[in-house]
Amino acid sequence: MARLSYITNVSVDGYIEDADGAFDWSDPSDELFSFITDLVRPVDTWLYGRRLYESMAVWETDPALAAQSDLLAEFANVWQRGSKVVYSTTLDEVATADTRMERRFEPAIVRDLKASATGDLTIGGAALAAHAFSAGLVDECHLFVHPVVVGDGKPAFSRETRARLELLEERRFDTGVVYLRHRVQG
Repeated sequence: MARLSYITNVSVDGYIEDADGAFDWSDPSDELFSFITDLVRPVDTWLYGRRLYESMAVWETDPALAAQSDLLAEFANVWQRGSKVVYSTTLDEVATADTRMERRFEPAIVRDLKASATGDLTIGGAALAAHAFSAGLVDECHLFVHPVVVGDGKPAFSRETRARLELLEERRFDTGVVYLRHRVQG
């Protein structure tokens, strides 16, 4: 069975966006960006909430982005290779290939995806991830903790999320970012 991982950037105080919706404080160095590309290389299916999907779609819809460097081109290739599932009640259409829309999160469908997948799955967007955590579907949690306090904003985990985590790996980057990989124990 494939693994479902929650991968996110987070401030030291636990937010993925500040109170204004900005996340520019999480812009990665080349070293971190290369690490992230290698981390998501085995991902065959990306599960997204609408806002995160719209932020990520540029990896396919804006060729000038990938043209900026070999590093960005490699990430764009990795991202485009995977299938995407976008969960949204407001989006009318998707802008990328191999992408389908779902109006609501159905745990049974995600279980089936995990069972039939030939590669890993990742889930992005805190609200969507909360549904997956509640359904017991998340296998691993990958946090990139940035050395910044934003004070308020969108938390990485909902108040309802409860999970015991086992630390599997940690790494510190020169920029002060700390990578933490956990197995979800239930």
